[in-house]
Amino acid sequence: MPHIVLINPRFEASYWGLEHALPIFDAKANLPVACLPLLAALTPAEHTVTLIDENVEDIDYDLCASADIVGVTGMIVQRFRMKEIITELKRRGCFVVVGGPWITVQENYFADLADVAFIGEAEEIWPQFLTEWAEHRHSRRYEQADKTDMSTVPVPRFDLLKMDDYAVGSIQFSRGCPFTCEFCDIIVVFGRKPRIKTGQQILAEVEALLATGMDTAFIVDDNLIGNKKAIKEVLREVIAWQVAHNYPMTFVTEASIDLADDPELMQLMVDTNIRVVFIGIETPNEAALRETKKLQNLRKGATMLEKVHTIQRSGMEVWCGMILGFDSDDASIFDAQRAFIKEARIVNAMVGMLAAIPKTPLYTRLLKEGRLDPEDQQPFGTNVIPLNLSREALRDGYLAVMQDLHNPQAYFDRLDALYLDERIEPEQTRLRHLRRHPLQFAKLNAEWMLEAVGIFLRLMRQVPDKELRRTYRRRIWAMLKRRRSPVVMQIYAIKCAMHYHAHTMIARMQTGPIVNSF
Repeated sequence: MPHIVLINPRFEASYWGLEHALPIFDAKANLPVACLPLLAALTPAEHTVTLIDENVEDIDYDLCASADIVGVTGMIVQRFRMKEIITELKRRGCFVVVGGPWITVQENYFADLADVAFIGEAEEIWPQFLTEWAEHRHSRRYEQADKTDMSTVPVPRFDLLKMDDYAVGSIQFSRGCPFTCEFCDIIVVFGRKPRIKTGQQILAEVEALLATGMDTAFIVDDNLIGNKKAIKEVLREVIAWQVAHNYPMTFVTEASIDLADDPELMQLMVDTNIRVVFIGIETPNEAALRETKKLQNLRKGATMLEKVHTIQRSGMEVWCGMILGFDSDDASIFDAQRAFIKEARIVNAMVGMLAAIPKTPLYTRLLKEGRLDPEDQQPFGTNVIPLNLSREALRDGYLAVMQDLHNPQAYFDRLDALYLDERIEPEQTRLRHLRRHPLQFAKLNAEWMLEAVGIFLRLMRQVPDKELRRTYRRRIWAMLKRRRSPVVMQIYAIKCAMHYHAHTMIARMQTGPIVNSF
């Protein structure tokens, strides 16, 4: 029986990786990548499959050396570790195949290290390769002629992962995005036509996650609402499932800001129990939004700030992505970013310097203009040479913005503005439903409070900075005096841990390598 080992390399510390907070959450990694369990599900039953996520366990190279095929996947931020792993595997005589987002946009990066390369989606070409490999007639390069029909995608093999080691689970409803943002590789990899799974498929995945003990999942779609009509129908099915099972799942997702223009869709997302939505706001600089073709953020009607507030008032918290270093950015952009994030009451903002990913329109344009740094290791944290800022000014401004946003006073003032002043209602539909089931309502609230207490106690033991510990105690106590809500108590405890991670990461960037969020 052929044995296949599939490896996801460890990530470098990043804003969303939460590496410094993971011990506080009693986890080894934030969430599992979607590709490993999906590839396992696509593998014919006559093969034995072992999944190794280096973020939760070490790579067993002896096991790899005894396997028939070893697959390595990875994103742009994993490329250095990918090369190290592939080099070691080849040294041990392994038959190595490589796929994933990075090799899709930079095919020649690994030169001839890999025996087989997979470009783009793999639902059709992975089983094709395995058949051809068994018949000793496989190719060195595979790429699907067409995008995957999402209605044919099987339920991922979550059972092959060590799910207890992750803070939350991951699930995918759809692929593709209709927009044409110049810097984004999503339309390069997945295309502009959103493709969505059926409600039956999605519910099967939700149940598979729940069977592993995971009750929170990140819907990893790059834009959940790319096809609003289709997603509404799917959400209605998920809502019916939640009601029938007394709302066992909480979700986090990503969407475009035009969500705020559709009250019906916002309510469906709230009723689905989507607690948080990540939005690519990018910049308050309208000239930069036009430059990068992020025109959906400039549609007539309400301002971006008003749209964020609209989404928040529906009951969903907004996280966001922000970018510094567009061609039209000058030194004023740093204060503009600070002001927008404060006024928007966005607690968690992933701020990054503009970076050009191969095969994107931005990369093509800057290559023609001679404004790309060819070095793989970037001393300034990005390969883009800015137009109206020096590289030093962009780097230093980025670090200053990150530091100021995570100053404890600024960070927790935004948190208080959202949950204590605006008093948004997280998980309101779930709570309204469970009030009709008193025992389950009490059980959920007790779980939230116990989780909050557990996180708080670990913060008090594991955070070395005495002043930070004092801040966390003071802010949680102040919250309890104004709003004695178990879910808000849990959120505040989580936010303290997330703050500690960002605080630690930023402090290390002051004297070490720059970690760009993008």
